[in-house]
Amino acid sequence: MRFAHVVPPDSEEPRLVTVDGEEAVFVDGLFDGAPRTLDELVTGGDELLQLVRDTAGRGERHPLDGARYASAVLAPPVILAIGLNYAAHSTELGLKTDSTPTVFVLWPNSLAGHQGTTAWPRSLSESVDYEAELGVIIGTPAKDVSPDEALGHVWGYTVVNDITARDIQYSEAQWSRCKSFDGFTPTGPFAVTADEVPDPQDLHIWTVLDGNTMQDATTGQMVRPVATLISHLSKSATLLPGTLISTGSPGGAGYSRDPQVFLRDRSTVTVGIDGIGSLTTHCRILD
Repeated sequence: MRFAHVVPPDSEEPRLVTVDGEEAVFVDGLFDGAPRTLDELVTGGDELLQLVRDTAGRGERHPLDGARYASAVLAPPVILAIGLNYAAHSTELGLKTDSTPTVFVLWPNSLAGHQGTTAWPRSLSESVDYEAELGVIIGTPAKDVSPDEALGHVWGYTVVNDITARDIQYSEAQWSRCKSFDGFTPTGPFAVTADEVPDPQDLHIWTVLDGNTMQDATTGQMVRPVATLISHLSKSATLLPGTLISTGSPGGAGYSRDPQVFLRDRSTVTVGIDGIGSLTTHCRILD
């Protein structure tokens, strides 16, 4: 199934919808106690998801055209990001892929939705870059799981743009701040259940900036596949339902180009993964 958070015209509160083509059904209207957010749906487990599946066909359908989206995930227990997980990206940044994954945390204020506007002060950075990434949503608690078991703990997948202030990234030892400005982690617009993605290592991933294709790769190029990442992370901490893991970006970053290409005032950047969705962000630089 395919889900999104939509903000109705008469409200500022996002509501969970099921998505079928160009139409949506509000999940919280399907039955008493139905979830209002994806977080509630995920933590409700398989039984709740099945109840939504069984009742979605009876819900009132609404057109998605012109819908205002919120982040695909609203309140994950944590956002774990993986750096240097594609060899081409590590090389172009002049950074070494270590023997173990590079892991950092993204701050919740950075979450943003499809077709939203992300703004930042020029005084903080004029070297802001895009990074298309596959987002993994954990469905059941994962503690010390093997790679063979890991995908069984996945609820679903989404698209992430791991926007990064490169000048800050290279001036600080930790990467959380350079990637956690307000609006620097757009996700969505859709979250799709794991059964919709038979193989997370067989997905086309791409970025288009102001009409120009900048990244064009496959998740099969990951240094460490999704199952390996989940297994590694679960050895030190229990991965709770709703946890979002952003699995790294392929080559083609603007920082590495000659001349360099960064997000400009009024740029539009779209990152996408075939079969999951395309996620657009509008950029403003504040003087």
